[in-house]
Amino acid sequence: MRIILLAALCFILQQATSARNVNNENHPDSVYVFTYTSGSPTDGIKMAYSIDCRTWIPLGPNHSFVKSDFGSWGSNKRMFTPSVLYDNGKWYAVWNVNDEVYQFATTESNNFWVWKPQDYPYLNNNENFLRPCLSKQADKFLVRYQTKSGNNYEICSNDFHQWSSPQQISSEEYNHSNKRKDVTVSGNKLSGEIHRVPYPLVEELVYKVNDASLRNTLYNESCSEDAARFRGVKSLKARLSLTGESKPISTDLIGIFFEDINYSADGGLYAELIQNRDFEYNNLDRGEWNPKSFWELKGEGASWEISTDTPIHANNSHYAVLKSKKGASLTNNGFDGIVVKQGDTYDLSLFAKSMNGKKQMITVMLKDGDKTLASTTIKVSSVSWKQYKSILTPTADAEKASLTIALKGEGDIGLDFISLFPQKTFKNRHNGLRADLAQTLADIKPRFVRFPGGCVSHGNGLENMYRWIETIGPLWERKSQSNIWGYHQSKGLGFYEYFQFCEDIGAEPLPVLPAGVCCQNSSRGGHGQQGGLPMNEMDDYAQELMNLIDWANGDPKTSHYAKLRAEAGHPLPFNLKYIGVGNEDLISDVFVERFNYLNKKIKAKYPNIQVVGTVGPFFEGSDYEYGWSLARKENIDIVDEHYYVNPGWYIHSQNYYDVYDRKGTKVYLGEWASRGNRLENALAEALHITNLERNGDVVVMSSYAPLLAKHGHTQWNPDLIYFNNTDVFPTVNYYVQQLCGNNIGSRYVYGDIAVKATVEGRNGNMTEVNNESASLRVRSSVVIDEESNDMIIKLVNITPFDTPIELQLDIQSYQPKATVNVLSGKPSDSDIKPAISSLMLKSGTVYTAPAYSFSVIRLKRI
Repeated sequence: MRIILLAALCFILQQATSARNVNNENHPDSVYVFTYTSGSPTDGIKMAYSIDCRTWIPLGPNHSFVKSDFGSWGSNKRMFTPSVLYDNGKWYAVWNVNDEVYQFATTESNNFWVWKPQDYPYLNNNENFLRPCLSKQADKFLVRYQTKSGNNYEICSNDFHQWSSPQQISSEEYNHSNKRKDVTVSGNKLSGEIHRVPYPLVEELVYKVNDASLRNTLYNESCSEDAARFRGVKSLKARLSLTGESKPISTDLIGIFFEDINYSADGGLYAELIQNRDFEYNNLDRGEWNPKSFWELKGEGASWEISTDTPIHANNSHYAVLKSKKGASLTNNGFDGIVVKQGDTYDLSLFAKSMNGKKQMITVMLKDGDKTLASTTIKVSSVSWKQYKSILTPTADAEKASLTIALKGEGDIGLDFISLFPQKTFKNRHNGLRADLAQTLADIKPRFVRFPGGCVSHGNGLENMYRWIETIGPLWERKSQSNIWGYHQSKGLGFYEYFQFCEDIGAEPLPVLPAGVCCQNSSRGGHGQQGGLPMNEMDDYAQELMNLIDWANGDPKTSHYAKLRAEAGHPLPFNLKYIGVGNEDLISDVFVERFNYLNKKIKAKYPNIQVVGTVGPFFEGSDYEYGWSLARKENIDIVDEHYYVNPGWYIHSQNYYDVYDRKGTKVYLGEWASRGNRLENALAEALHITNLERNGDVVVMSSYAPLLAKHGHTQWNPDLIYFNNTDVFPTVNYYVQQLCGNNIGSRYVYGDIAVKATVEGRNGNMTEVNNESASLRVRSSVVIDEESNDMIIKLVNITPFDTPIELQLDIQSYQPKATVNVLSGKPSDSDIKPAISSLMLKSGTVYTAPAYSFSVIRLKRI
């Protein structure tokens, strides 16, 4: 796909290439190519070419054509001594990923530009894989390699996918296969391999590398360059005119994506006030955490221990045993302190049992320092677990309160699942959500909610995959687990609570479950490899996904899982329409086999359920290309695209979706943002939404990501909404999402906005001219909300000029007084909100869009 500003350049380059090809004497038939790595194992494969094997011209020279995807994020993704083969117009590559695992990496490409998502075959001789040499002999691929122990082996394959068992060979045989040469490129002595290839192949790569370099320059443009960009421009003006034609578009374009990152759930949206309430924290969450974390023992002669004997449930296997001669207590400060308000009511619950058969009295207190805000006394007499409940009503406000459980007399007592929950939750739901955070989300008016992730869904290794069935039922029976972002998931916010929240705000639920593979960035269970469930387990796993559909939509009278939903308090179905399978996965053979299996199973039993697939984490590249190829081949309903890019990308990629097939797989833009929380970022996002609306017949949903972040506990920036224990801080990006979510249309009205710039000529006269930079940055979208029959005009102005826009609209059937919401300021502003006003409109009215602004004008039907 070509971006707008590159169209002319692409044409020129293509014409130049054609002109060169007319006379073949201008270039050789073939050249030498040198494939190498630059020394850093994270850099990947680079290329240089030469006519004579003496002078080498690097391509890039900083361009990496393929990097290793084996390993957890960042520096763990390493490539060592790659060996490359060019055979019958196709490229193949193998390399060792580290000197520990009994695996190696493979990939292939038709053009050296887009490479197949990598596979990591296992070696069954329990030796590692070093310094490979790839060749082809008698129609078989042959890889010879060395090991850390000094042995030499070879493996072969007919198809470059299935590999034979290693066979030991001699050092002489290995050395005979070694193609590595030392070559000097730009003054650096490098080790790699030399290949003879057709010259047009290199010529195309030169074009692509230069094209990528120019695109990166455009994508990194910013408003800080506007003084130079608009030098000589005195003013701008524009005219918006409509053709009268329109088309239906999705009404679900604006939604939200919730992932338990940045303490979004526990300590955030989930209203529980006690941290580590079940004593299940462990070092898989964080290395320093354990079941005692966030609890403090007090009392002379007191002690406590963690026990696993006869727990309240197998999924909640740890509990505390408090021992004391007199006056022992345990204190919990919650998540950076417990916030309580005077007169509000809080549900206290805990499980307790006498460890020695004696009756015990415990006092539970809400305290602010030495001041007791509320207390209750509980008599524990049973040697079996029993749940005790009470209501605490604080006598004063506090932002840093704590909960203390004190043992009055001597003895040993078991304690578990100690919970303090505000009764004032969103919609007053039991086990509900923090009211102010949930309301901030509801105010977007999202049409859907995607949950529970993100990378949380497919997890940090196969054992960490998110299993929905473990998130429903009584809280103490849910299975908590570590989080790929490095903290604990209590699962108190589980699938029942997610679905209930969707219903409460009028949004469609979009659950995302693993495609039978874990995250390819896992740090556990495979050194970061994308592991897959054994295929003999996939039938049970497919049933697990279909059980979710049954749980959400089934009849409690005939369905076991629907009965569980009814018993939880929701006898009516949730009317689930979508299910996501996978999250920005590596589109490897492992993934494809499992995704296809699940997709076919689901569609066979539930043909009306829309399956949402994935095309990786980027707007281009191998996962994107192969993911879309899979979508077209399997006729997947919807695919989930992700990209986090700079504002310049949105400005120069406005026709990105214009060329998508209108009759095929639809698009859900599930994770996107512009890498910043300034007005400049928000305006770029507003600009993109106008393009999504224009393409709302193929792009059916979108959601900014990540959604929430708690101050002091942030793993990812930027985010849409920040918060602490007492306050919520929506970003300027949030207000763009809110303005668009509150002004959704169902029909897109075709039109055009023409921009003219006034410049001063050499003779001092003012002249109106076209200005491409301004035309890219003053954009519009007009939609009709058929439910209300309102017309909604969105205007984006990412220039330093207040820009008069003549509105050539047929608005005779609309009330003349329109509502206007404007978000404007300096590009660097981060703490601004929309201003609302009114505007009297008639056809030809000139509306002045402030410099650096997003305006939403809503006209009501008469």
